[in-house]
Amino acid sequence: MLDIKWIRDNPDALDHALSRRGAQSVSKKLLELDIKRRDIQTELQTLQQQRNTISKDIGLAKQKGDIQADSLMAEMTALRNKVQELENLDKNAALELDALLDVIPNIPYDDVPTGKDEKDNVILRKVGTPKTFSFKPKEHFDIGEKLGMMDFERAAKMSGARFVVLSDALSRLERALAAFMLDVHTMEFNYREITPPYLVKDIAVYGAAQLPRFAEDLFQTTNGYWLISTAEVPLTNLVNNEILKEDELPLRFVAYSPCFRSEAGAAGKDTRGMIRQHQFTKVELVSISHPDKSQEEHERMTKAAETILQRLELPYQVMVLSTGDMSPSSKKTYDLEVWLPGQDCYREISSCSNFGDYQSRRMRTRFKPNEGKDNRFVHTLNGSGLAIGRTMVAILENYQQEDGSVIVPEALRSYMKMDVIKPNV
Repeated sequence: MLDIKWIRDNPDALDHALSRRGAQSVSKKLLELDIKRRDIQTELQTLQQQRNTISKDIGLAKQKGDIQADSLMAEMTALRNKVQELENLDKNAALELDALLDVIPNIPYDDVPTGKDEKDNVILRKVGTPKTFSFKPKEHFDIGEKLGMMDFERAAKMSGARFVVLSDALSRLERALAAFMLDVHTMEFNYREITPPYLVKDIAVYGAAQLPRFAEDLFQTTNGYWLISTAEVPLTNLVNNEILKEDELPLRFVAYSPCFRSEAGAAGKDTRGMIRQHQFTKVELVSISHPDKSQEEHERMTKAAETILQRLELPYQVMVLSTGDMSPSSKKTYDLEVWLPGQDCYREISSCSNFGDYQSRRMRTRFKPNEGKDNRFVHTLNGSGLAIGRTMVAILENYQQEDGSVIVPEALRSYMKMDVIKPNV
């Protein structure tokens, strides 16, 4: 959510930012709604002052036995009715204004490339060289099925499409990756490990800016809970409606969790395999930062995610997303794309974003500066560190052998207690 005070002072800057995102101008409508509400509030304050004055006059008139007391009480009744009417109008005007503010995208940083979609993203750097195979590399689902450890048919019987049953060494690989990632992030990058709830209420999903915009992409229970689409939601909401101390910042959280997504807009995309599923696991990074240091924190978070790929010796590239491709909540996003030889292309494995105060305004999360009286909104950031299913995909495709086995990356061998994943006989 953007600051309405900033919009009053910078309507042209808002419209310019929205035009960079390919969105329509809304400053005129916003300001009209804002003026309407403030006019109502001004009239309401005037009537409330009149009500207080008449209330005193009624008290004095009754003490004196003045016959004007009855007429003053009648006037008070009419005034109360008018105040109630204006309070209702004020409430409706606030809801109308907030409904529009809720869906206005964030203001991109100036160095974010302007573009319509992913074609306008910019490659920042490439790390590692894709391996040359002496045979035609297979895609991960062919490898996993031939290992006898990846079963989509049995998953479909009980759950439908976009689910998988993993077994044996691939189940161990998933567990090993989670432990490895958590160890790196907690021991080397000082993230605090959290085990959060996987079911949350409206207030948490709204605070993370997933409601109302992305409701159709989420799963909701029959009694009103939402299944988290990422641990970003509960991790960010750990500080919902809190006033932090400046010296506490930054707060850094990491969690390993299941994630649930309806993939409402993904019809026909990645229908085979583990790239896009309704249920998957992920290690998520969240930072609560001082606003003056959030861009520095963004670079640090991206480095933490890159470190995982480097330790696993997986080739990847870092992309700066264009204004037309990044999340509406983001001010700037880096995507890490890992090389998949089976697909002969790079695919996203992590997205690290700086949201500025977009989420903290919705959550009312502030900090008290060491100097100065006014509390300030924190900045929030999140990133995948990494998506475990996609990391498994990358390992299977990059470390596959012609005989159908898969070499275990050096960094995982102490966790896996094996060097090679061999097919079930």
